[in-house]
Amino acid sequence: MLQIILTILIYLILVIPVGIYVYHIAAGKHTFADPVFDRVDGVIYKLGGVNPKNGMSWKKYALSLIATNGVMILLGYIILRIQSIALFNPNGIGAMEESLSFNTIISFMTNTNLQHYSGESGLSYLSQMLVIIFMMFVSAATGYAACIAFIRGLAGKTKDNVGNFFADLVRITTRVLLPLSIIGGLLLVWQGVTQNFSANVVVNTIEGTKQIIAQGPVAALEIIKHLGTNGGGFLGANSSTPIENPTIISDLIELYSMMLLPGACVITFGKMVRDRKRMQAAEKAGEKGLTVVKTEKVRKGLTVRMYGREGRSIFLAMGIIFLIGLSVCFWAENQGNPALQDVGLSQSMGSMEGKEVRFGIAQSAMFTTTTTSFTTGTVNNMHDTLTPLGGMIPMLHMMLNVVFGGKGVGLMNMIMYAILAVFICGLMVGRTPEYLGKKIEGREMKLTALCIIIHPFLILAFSALAVGTQAGMEGITNPGFHGLSQVLYEYASSAANNGSGFEGLADNTLFWNITAGLAMFFGRYLSIVIQLAIAGSLMKKRFVNESAGTLHTDTVSFAIILVFVVYIFAALTFFPVLALGPIAEHLTLWA
Repeated sequence: MLQIILTILIYLILVIPVGIYVYHIAAGKHTFADPVFDRVDGVIYKLGGVNPKNGMSWKKYALSLIATNGVMILLGYIILRIQSIALFNPNGIGAMEESLSFNTIISFMTNTNLQHYSGESGLSYLSQMLVIIFMMFVSAATGYAACIAFIRGLAGKTKDNVGNFFADLVRITTRVLLPLSIIGGLLLVWQGVTQNFSANVVVNTIEGTKQIIAQGPVAALEIIKHLGTNGGGFLGANSSTPIENPTIISDLIELYSMMLLPGACVITFGKMVRDRKRMQAAEKAGEKGLTVVKTEKVRKGLTVRMYGREGRSIFLAMGIIFLIGLSVCFWAENQGNPALQDVGLSQSMGSMEGKEVRFGIAQSAMFTTTTTSFTTGTVNNMHDTLTPLGGMIPMLHMMLNVVFGGKGVGLMNMIMYAILAVFICGLMVGRTPEYLGKKIEGREMKLTALCIIIHPFLILAFSALAVGTQAGMEGITNPGFHGLSQVLYEYASSAANNGSGFEGLADNTLFWNITAGLAMFFGRYLSIVIQLAIAGSLMKKRFVNESAGTLHTDTVSFAIILVFVVYIFAALTFFPVLALGPIAEHLTLWA
């Protein structure tokens, strides 16, 4: 328990300065590194023919995002199909099969990184670099760019300008992802993570057998897979193997890498909304001849609210859900397996099946909850061997897809629930719902409802298709309740763009490659387009003055309301299938 508490406290100390730095990047404010990065960005803009000062409407922004990703999908697919060439292929890896290539390229372009292959035997070093590592940078920057545009729309400083997608993509890559990747990559090399272009090494073990030890540019992939909340491992065993994650220090580096930027995104949101409120407050005060201060001040009946604390309430709501899930997962794994107790085996250490001794239950539970809350997908233990309730937590958090999430995704999804919460509360008190000073009306609610419903629809519809067809059933290798859990986990991971898996499925087939690929594609791009449409609708609306009936969305009480709304929606949509999967497995095991 002390390990978990200290890990979280250190994270809270680190995330604030990172959030302030990312806010300066998103808001176009001065940073200490501008003299260097301005020149780098200028060269990229010149080569790409981009004018960063040209703003875009939400429609043009979304179209630019999808078109850019589409071109990269095509190029990446071609590379996977021709990777058998000798260039950076010392292990002689052959070309990837068509349906697997489709699944892989969709997976990495949508920031999912679901792997129906083992990297050490399925990809050449050329593919690992030009497809996997490159896509990890681009997909992460794409998600962050969409989130920043979304925040600009909510802040509403202009009526039709959410920024320039290409400028956002470049600035996030050069000023955030690349510098942090270089620093983090060197730290991982220091801890023993492999970084070379050598062929695999065959060694004789002490048992007299042969073993192949993978080589390659592992550290370069390892750091961006966590910073970009990507998750795809250089090796099939991912961060549970010492080649990718050799020590407890490397485990903490990877843990903080996947936690920092999603949390920083929430801080960025709060500060950008604060800037807009500060501007409004100054305008109001100027009209009344008042002096604006940093706290709430009342003069002559005028209330001036300076700081937008919406970011704090969102962060608190996410943190509450995360801590509840982490507590359940940690408790469940500590209970052990009653089947082993029945045969006289001690379970004083809890359930260590599928876990690395160097991490233990505490850091395994922390990593498991984090990787599925921050939608990274990397693993330092085998999720398929978690206890039923311990395995339900990562599944549930992917079904929620609002607990910090990947690069901006969790924030955008949580704001959808915030809009739903103010709408419900508005109906209860008979007031017009408002969020961030804008009225929430029919158009916004229809789009919000559609955005929220898409995620469970993809999970449940594809799961039903899998258990209702012969092609789907052929991939299920475990009978009973656990088999259903594997199916639910696969599509929850795909739709949430997470990428982790229970790994019990025989999923490298035409059925699973195509259906998982479609779930990843629609789960990524439909949500982004709808959320940008909501931001575009709100930014054109006029701000309304606060009144006695206004629901303040920057309070602890609103954060608690938000948590209840998220859990109620999850219960209404996912409880029946969870009852048939992990919950039924738990009750059977402990009966």
